[in-house]
Amino acid sequence: MSKQLFRYAFCGSVANIVDIAIYFISYNFILHKSNLVIGSLTLKPHVAAIMIAFISSFPVGFLLQKFITFTNSNLRGRVQLFRYLLIVSICIVLNIVFIKLFVEQFKIFPTVAKILTTFIVIAFSYFTQRNFSFKESK
Repeated sequence: MSKQLFRYAFCGSVANIVDIAIYFISYNFILHKSNLVIGSLTLKPHVAAIMIAFISSFPVGFLLQKFITFTNSNLRGRVQLFRYLLIVSICIVLNIVFIKLFVEQFKIFPTVAKILTTFIVIAFSYFTQRNFSFKESK
């Protein structure tokens, strides 16, 4: 395993731990397992907690990847940030698509489907972050 891949895995793990911790705190202690009402919009507590966790973990993930994993990129920070957001958004969609595909079409047990999906999305994310978001120019 290369040093960069190890750092990617480490930083991704830290960002996921932050995400899960903030989700737990948001769901249980901030939202108190109750709907979040914003004007005429009502969000279920599990959905609102995902949004709160994402708002918190996204910058953590970006900063860790920028300053620990992909330190040789010479792209401007705002370009990296935009590209990172784009790839993360695609990864969210890929998670949904692959889970639905594996469970609903291939009839794979949901936990196994989640594990398969995670491996696919992590591989996609690593290569796109390395070659697009934090690209090194020659």
